[in-house]
Amino acid sequence: MEKLMIAGGYPLKGTVRISGAKNSAVALIPATILAESPVTIEGLPDISDVQILKDLLEEIGGTVEFSENDMTVDPSSMISMPLPNGKVKKLRASYYLMGAMLGRFKKAVIGLPGGCHLGPRPIDQHIKGFEALGARVTNEQGAIYLRADELRGARIYLDVVSVGATINIMLAAVRAKGRTIIENAAKEPEIIDVATLLTNMGAKIKGAGTDVIRIDGVDQLHGCQHTIIPDRIEAGTYMIVGAAAGEGVLIDNVIPHHLESLIAKLREMGVQVETNDDQVFVGPAEKMKAVDIKTLVYPGFPTDLQQPLTSLLTGAEGTSMVTDTIYSARFKHIDELRRMNANIKVEGRSAIINGPIQLQGAKVKASDLRAGAALVIAGLMAEGVTEVTGLEHIDRGYSHLVEKLNGLGATIWREEMSKDEMEQMKNA
Repeated sequence: MEKLMIAGGYPLKGTVRISGAKNSAVALIPATILAESPVTIEGLPDISDVQILKDLLEEIGGTVEFSENDMTVDPSSMISMPLPNGKVKKLRASYYLMGAMLGRFKKAVIGLPGGCHLGPRPIDQHIKGFEALGARVTNEQGAIYLRADELRGARIYLDVVSVGATINIMLAAVRAKGRTIIENAAKEPEIIDVATLLTNMGAKIKGAGTDVIRIDGVDQLHGCQHTIIPDRIEAGTYMIVGAAAGEGVLIDNVIPHHLESLIAKLREMGVQVETNDDQVFVGPAEKMKAVDIKTLVYPGFPTDLQQPLTSLLTGAEGTSMVTDTIYSARFKHIDELRRMNANIKVEGRSAIINGPIQLQGAKVKASDLRAGAALVIAGLMAEGVTEVTGLEHIDRGYSHLVEKLNGLGATIWREEMSKDEMEQMKNA
């Protein structure tokens, strides 16, 4: 088991290239199950979630070739094998296997998903959609059983705007009989990305990216080639890195339109941000000003960037308030930032940050993926050396993090943890 070591205070400068979108990848890979011939996805990020999904597709009989960030999946020999345990428990996005296998085989057995622990994130809207399409859904011994004689299109209104439910219902509906209409659908760019793949496979989808998606079911889907969109959350993280410790950082392979809410907030703080077609330049701020943030569904401020921005706000002058309306439990990083001398308190769904404060290196632990990113940013801002454990979370979503940061001039490295350190973590 490894820990991340960060020597703070080094100015960062240069160019960093953004990888393919994690939140697209974890849906695009299960979507290949729906085809009858090989599907190639280009530009996938080199992260553990992608590797786990590759292993799961092979477990149900798929042939998968993965090299240089390109994955080709031949789903022709796949079977509806139950996946109640094992790797399926390691990532939350394994629930996309439900919609894909239901659409292809009209049945599935999937263990309740794992991933980051961010409080209650129920899949009731997913189940509501599957049942509307004609599936019988039961929870048996910790696994979800889905069975359908046939799937028929339906009008489905989501009570809560949910990216996962929107995509999962799309996956099941593309091979249902008749028309499905998803109302109050999520609008995230990753949904458009998945809809583009499915359309290239022969699906008939209209309205992806709006709050009403119409799907006319087809009998079969075929293979195709698809290039994934850039990861807007990774891009946003490096924009925040540039604002926190940069002397001019160019973020390459990015769609600036996907990051308008972050760009607006950084500019409000006094950070220099310039955009062109596929790049964003972040220059240093003479003095950062406090701002208030409220996370909202897209195109509002993304919950996935709330934690990284909290670290940046410790260096802003004045009092900032960060309110997360999406995940109430997404403040586990605050106690760790306090270890680093941050002046932050949590009240309900809000964190109140007083700054500017000079962060100090400390031993901290990542409780989830974006908390890990927040602690890395804090380490870059801090005096002294910061040790970050819980790297399995960071590795789920950030491809070649150490190499990319060192390429900008950071001093960051991995070290093996001692037996004593691992024992202390177990007992903590």
